[in-house]
Amino acid sequence: MVASKVQSEQEIIRWFEQGKTYQWMVEEYKRKYDIDVVPSFFGNFRRRHGLERRVTRNEELMPWFVQEQHRSLFPAQMLRAEARRREGKELKPAEDRRLQSFLKRLKDEGLVVHYDPDTDEGWFYVPARPDIDTDLIRRPARKTTPRPKAD
Repeated sequence: MVASKVQSEQEIIRWFEQGKTYQWMVEEYKRKYDIDVVPSFFGNFRRRHGLERRVTRNEELMPWFVQEQHRSLFPAQMLRAEARRREGKELKPAEDRRLQSFLKRLKDEGLVVHYDPDTDEGWFYVPARPDIDTDLIRRPARKTTPRPKAD
C-alpha cells in the first residue's frame, strides 16, 4: 500500500476554512514538509472529506465552454461573482461594488452578456431579446459547458 502524503488532515481542513488557495497549499506543503504535490491533491482531499467546493458552477449564468484567453475578462468575473452571490456566498466589498455597478449597467441599458468563443474579444454586451433573454446572459441555442455542476 502506498503511504499517504497527507501529513495532517486537520491542518488541511483549517487551510480550506481559512480560504487558502490550492497554489498556496502546494507551496506550503513543499516548504513545510518538502513534499511535492499538485493542486488536484487538495481538490481530491476536499471531495473525499465532503468540504465545500471552491468554485461555484452556475450553468444558467455560464452555459458555455469558455476559452482560456477569455476566462479572466471582466464579464466572466462578474458572472462568476453573481453566481457566488446567488449561492449565498459573501463577496468582498470591492467585488460587491463592481458587481452592483455591472448589474445596474445591464439593467439600465437593457443589455445582456453574450459570449462568442471564436472571437478575440470573446465577451459582448447585446440588447436583451424580450421573453428570451430573461436573466443576465444572451440565451444560447445550446449549453457547451463541459463539466457537470455536480460535485
